[in-house]
Amino acid sequence: MANSNLIHTSLRRDYRPIEIGTRLVILPPDTPAPADKLILRLERGAFGSGEHETTHSCLELILEQKMRTARVLDLGSGTGILALACLRCGADQCWCIDVDPAAVASCQRNSQLNGLEHRLQHYCGTLEHFPQDNFDFVVANIYGDILLDIAVDLAGRLRPGGRLLLSGILWEYNYEVRRRYQKLGFNLLKNRMLDEFSTVLLEKKFKT
Repeated sequence: MANSNLIHTSLRRDYRPIEIGTRLVILPPDTPAPADKLILRLERGAFGSGEHETTHSCLELILEQKMRTARVLDLGSGTGILALACLRCGADQCWCIDVDPAAVASCQRNSQLNGLEHRLQHYCGTLEHFPQDNFDFVVANIYGDILLDIAVDLAGRLRPGGRLLLSGILWEYNYEVRRRYQKLGFNLLKNRMLDEFSTVLLEKKFKT
């Protein structure tokens, strides 16, 4: 227990505000907030608080999207940071999926910290057993090999015209992931190559 408390104290001490673009600031729970920004308050933990390049890249692209009234799915949600950012940007309702019960609990606490718990639903499990579909926006910041394995199911969760934001993709998987989803009926909008990983934004085609 003593070691756990020391780790928790160290994590809180090292956690500094993170600015994403000119609009979004990620803050520890008890830090004063600037009045002219979109604010996310997050507990520091093992499931992401905005420092990693894939999370940062996803947040930058979320800020560019038209989120008003959107139904959003966050697959591999961790702390819930990406879903919460979507809600801050105007999304109506978000669903978060993670296989780790501790990540789901972290996401629940963060939704409460931000007063967004009534607009965010939590699901502990895998995509194949998740009942919702017809999403306007889906974000999945998970490994490229998993994105390949679940491509058909994930693609089917979006309405035509909906957008799919994929990250956590190592460079060697980038081309294969892009081509897989393009063959499933998506147009490529952006392909961002980061230091080690990549982020891909796609849009689902309307059937002709």
